[in-house]
Amino acid sequence: QVQLVESGGGLVQPGGSLRLSCAASGMRLIFRFYAMGWYRQAPGKQRELVAAITDGGSTDYADSVKGRFTISRDNAKNTVYLQMNSLKPEDTALYYCNTNPGVASYWGQGTQVTVSS
Repeated sequence: QVQLVESGGGLVQPGGSLRLSCAASGMRLIFRFYAMGWYRQAPGKQRELVAAITDGGSTDYADSVKGRFTISRDNAKNTVYLQMNSLKPEDTALYYCNTNPGVASYWGQGTQVTVSS
């Protein structure tokens, strides 16, 4: 049973930073072979992929976060990170991790990021 547990969200002022973590279990022997991504969903909006990382470490970002967000992974810890800098109010959303492409049954509860003064 795959579990993805996101953490690190919170309330931050515009221009601030947060680092999100995604701890994966049930994938101990194969985690490094999965492409992973960070997704977000704001109320009334569709879920979107904001950052992706391949098994080989190649990364890609949505235009809205390029230059501000950095995705990374530590395969020894079965963990994916999202470093978010220069946060904007429009970054406010519930952030999820998943494989890329996402697997429906893998969605967890996410971690809330709220950017507000």
